[in-house]
Amino acid sequence: MKKYIPYFVPMNTGAKDVLHRARSLFIPYIILLCVCLIIKLLYTRSEIYFAVNKHYSDFLDAVEPYITHLGDGWTMLALAAVMLLFSYRAALLTASSYAITALTAQALKYAFDFPRPRIYFQDQLYKIHFVKGLYILAVHSFPSGHTVTAFSMAMVVAYLVKNKNWGFAMLVFAMMVGYSRMYLSQHFFEDVMAGSAIGVFITVVWLTFLDSRRFINSPRWCRGLLTK
Repeated sequence: MKKYIPYFVPMNTGAKDVLHRARSLFIPYIILLCVCLIIKLLYTRSEIYFAVNKHYSDFLDAVEPYITHLGDGWTMLALAAVMLLFSYRAALLTASSYAITALTAQALKYAFDFPRPRIYFQDQLYKIHFVKGLYILAVHSFPSGHTVTAFSMAMVVAYLVKNKNWGFAMLVFAMMVGYSRMYLSQHFFEDVMAGSAIGVFITVVWLTFLDSRRFINSPRWCRGLLTK
């Protein structure tokens, strides 16, 4: 008799496996999150905001608006489109992770409906540095949607790539997006910190669930438009 070879071998066996695969991002992220929590315990919202806002330059004024756009949902969807050429599985994991984290962020934004810095500090606007020509939003501050997307994308890439050095690089990328949201006075420190946690932990849960399904790890889903 021929030896039976199972058609399906799960890509992950639970959250521990997901975290192990993305450890080059997750471990330094946990350290970063702990540092951020300590900062939040030691300083007030206003102190943190103005500490960031007072450090500006013409170079950062020019660069940060472009960096912040890397946290747009279109960036993650564009990445999913590229992945579609090589792996339907990777594309679905990326696009669906964006969808689930973005919906979570939007639900929280409307549930909390916190004011953004422009409204919160409306009697102190003369103290604030704004980037010229940039439209500054007013409401739905918590959490930062751009930060959610950036950290979700970083988590997915860290999980999928074979070269785990990319994990730390993606963490730096996500941190740059998060910082840009504070630099541009679109969000508070708390918004960015919460956005990063939502992006990372919701994505971990989603990857644990979806990538253990039978269909997504079949040979049919592991190929892409350019592969047989």
